[in-house]
Amino acid sequence: MVLLRRELGDVLREKRQDQGRTLREVSASASVSLGYLSEVERGEKEASSELLASICRALDLPLSQMLSDVAGRVSLAEAAEAQLSTVLAEGLAQPLHHDAMPPRERNRDGERRVVTSAA
Repeated sequence: MVLLRRELGDVLREKRQDQGRTLREVSASASVSLGYLSEVERGEKEASSELLASICRALDLPLSQMLSDVAGRVSLAEAAEAQLSTVLAEGLAQPLHHDAMPPRERNRDGERRVVTSAA
């Protein structure tokens, strides 16, 4: 399931890091605690629209641009989820069973290798 708060946090973190700024710098500019900003960036907290606007101002990032970036990420994540669901529903992806794997043994160096039968 796509979590909007995680995608939003990822975008904010990427923008901050692209600018070479620290959490401390941005949190001071945005008048938000460092801990709370960190939680928002990690997708652990849902920030209010006022707080998002303040963070975006501190990053000199238009709110509309941040929302557009988040929408693009959500769209990609949804498409990936839909594709995975289709593959699993149609049985195109089969789980790997342990007994179906080729036998392995260790060589003299302790590395594992697949055992092939001699013809």
